[in-house]
Amino acid sequence: MTHHPVLEAIHSRRLAGKEAQRNQVWQVVTRHYSQRWIKTADTVLDLGVGYCELVNNIQAARKYTLDLDPVTPLKAANDVVVFSEDVAKSCPPASESVNVVFSSNFFEHLPTKQDFKHRLSDIYWVLCSQGLLIAPGPSIRFAYDVSWDFLDHYLPLSDQLVVEATEFAGFGTEFVVPGFLPSTMQGKLPS
Repeated sequence: MTHHPVLEAIHSRRLAGKEAQRNQVWQVVTRHYSQRWIKTADTVLDLGVGYCELVNNIQAARKYTLDLDPVTPLKAANDVVVFSEDVAKSCPPASESVNVVFSSNFFEHLPTKQDFKHRLSDIYWVLCSQGLLIAPGPSIRFAYDVSWDFLDHYLPLSDQLVVEATEFAGFGTEFVVPGFLPSTMQGKLPS
């Protein structure tokens, strides 16, 4: 595993000490929303997981994560397999082996639209027929003021751009919610 001190420092600054509150938010999101898209027999891949809040709370037969942060394996539950690799460069599960890819607030960390297109191709490759990509993230249309004030947010995306890019990558669009989650959990977290 490659040590990535900048990523570790960024995650520590943003996430450390807030784990309990963030976990409560993800428990609610998982229980009342995300789980409806994920069957308990599914294989799930969570990309750019940070501290594993979603993947630890989701019910699935097999759960994989992909994140370069060396803290990720320490935060993952026992039933989660962690690939400690650069999510911007690889997508390790085998072709057509995953039912659901979940990626929350990750795509804006990619440096270019070309990198985004490559990641979508990789995701399409690992998904089974009828597989789903669930990708909540900040939309520059709604979060132009706060979500881009982070050192590692490079790619300004909107819900419309993500739909266009996923469709060009071969995905169909099933459901889009333009303003689903807060753009950041850095301020006061919702109850």
